Amino acid sequence: MNPILYLRWLFVGLFLTASQPGRAPIRLQPQSIPFTPNEFYLATVTDQRVERGAIARLALTPGQAPQPVDIEGGVATGIRQFVNQSLKQNKSLRPIAMRITQLRLTETAVGNRVTGQFVFAAVFDLLGKSDDGSETSTRLTEYRGSANYTRPLSQTTIIEPTIRQAVVASLRSLNDYMNRESGQNEKLAKRLRVVFLDDSRITNDDTVQYNPERPLTWADFRAEPRRGSHYAAEVFTSFAYEGRSTVKDGVITIQLTTKAYMLKNSSWGRADAKTPYALNHEQRHFDITRLITERFKQKIHPDSLTLEDYNSIIQYQFLESFREMNRMQEQYDAETNHSVNQLAQERWNQKIDAELRKFGVKK
Repeated sequence: MNPILYLRWLFVGLFLTASQPGRAPIRLQPQSIPFTPNEFYLATVTDQRVERGAIARLALTPGQAPQPVDIEGGVATGIRQFVNQSLKQNKSLRPIAMRITQLRLTETAVGNRVTGQFVFAAVFDLLGKSDDGSETSTRLTEYRGSANYTRPLSQTTIIEPTIRQAVVASLRSLNDYMNRESGQNEKLAKRLRVVFLDDSRITNDDTVQYNPERPLTWADFRAEPRRGSHYAAEVFTSFAYEGRSTVKDGVITIQLTTKAYMLKNSSWGRADAKTPYALNHEQRHFDITRLITERFKQKIHPDSLTLEDYNSIIQYQFLESFREMNRMQEQYDAETNHSVNQLAQERWNQKIDAELRKFGVKK
């Protein structure tokens, strides 16, 4: 959940200098902001208030209703000019968009005393670009502030500082968020690294994890032969991955654990067909599954991923590899005629072994 900072100021008192702006717009006065951002610069300011129009209803004249008064140049322009004049900006840092979602000042006069209620809210987004060059926006954090004050009817100097201090407080909140989150938040990460692990455990349960030191045996084929099938044997193999990610110092480390596996209780062989030759044919189905797993791993590297959408890209490549596995298994059976064609079987044996050696799976 994005942190939301709530601040409340209370201004009560008299001011020595009288000001009567009438309908003149409010101009935010530049000031020295007491911090320099090291993680961002404010690239844009937009007005996304639901209630458009003048930001203030000010009590200016005795006996008259509060008058509408706006920021000079409008909300977006006025605040952007104030930020550009007041905040030191380094445009080599991350670009941030500020969306003003609420900015309203309402006054009520009772005699010569005026009470004011002020609310301000802004959302900050990280700007970026997708692979096709289109602009992207990622919501980071939100700020909300409010202020109550009283003033004499004839003195309005409190109004401009009230708005200005809210803008400064929102920038301070953003700066604190960026300093705190820049090294540990995925949204603010600067690069990716990928680490692969292979699940090659040797266990005694229903699942056989692929391990070159643990080839299949006929004892692994526990299911009853399928009725009506003219095949000598059938092996059930597949592959999967599990992923987790961590962030440190602005780097996302994606750890993917891949596993090629065979299910004993879904694989079978006819008693009269359990020969070493037939077992080799089924083992090669398992080898193909591991081979596809290695090809899948080759597709997943930092240059093939994006910071914003790496999970979807990995899932897409997994599905593509799964389809590739099915096609290769079908091609293998078709060309070997389910092991009947011994010359084709030997060609596949050599082809599979060569590629597994290339990936370092076999010596």
